[in-house]
Amino acid sequence: MKKIQITCLGIALLFLASCKEDAATPKVTYDAANKAKSVVRADSTQIEIADLPWQMEGTDYLIHPIADLSIRDRGVKSRYGSSSVNDLSFTISNYGEYEITGFLQNIKFQKIDSDSITKLTDKPVLIQTATYLKTVADRTKNQIMVYTMVDMDTNKDGKLETSDIKSLHLSTISGERFTKISPDFEELIDWKLLASRNRLYFRTVEDTNKNGQFDKNDLVHYYYIDLTAKEWKITAYEPV
Repeated sequence: MKKIQITCLGIALLFLASCKEDAATPKVTYDAANKAKSVVRADSTQIEIADLPWQMEGTDYLIHPIADLSIRDRGVKSRYGSSSVNDLSFTISNYGEYEITGFLQNIKFQKIDSDSITKLTDKPVLIQTATYLKTVADRTKNQIMVYTMVDMDTNKDGKLETSDIKSLHLSTISGERFTKISPDFEELIDWKLLASRNRLYFRTVEDTNKNGQFDKNDLVHYYYIDLTAKEWKITAYEPV
């Protein structure tokens, strides 16, 4: 009985240590100047692959999702599909109603009457969602894409991943005017389209106490963007 109690105690201590370590892992790591840096190391094992293209209804552009086909994931099915050869999944994205989801390294665009393909960005990013604002296009003829992504290595572990700060970006349907609209080092909470006013509303949280985590003691910011404006500029507002 004593041996069982000791074993259980050891397991409990290991569990508590693991929880403490996870809880202490910061989402933002600051240097001596109190600023986070983002340096992403190149992954020599990365193999770039594209899904077959998507075309959003009413647009003249094909969208090619691009991601890393990890050779280390052999034998594990991808959560984004079942297209596989010898248990190695080649599907890197899912398509919903006017939205592409995945863990993408880039997106490329191609006009339907052209063989030219262009990148969304030349910088390292991890794109989680790419959404076409169909209702805005129907009302204003402005064809706009909204992206949620990681674009900075805020925890300074040398790679972009979901444990870094998520940000909000816009582009046209051709991938042009690629613009980050959420402020640096503010974690995106959510966004919402108010089509009747052609505005994109979103919330972020700022690590005001600089503890590397986002919690109830930090400051929530509220913004919107006029999607019909020539320049996409955020406007802060205070509902509370």
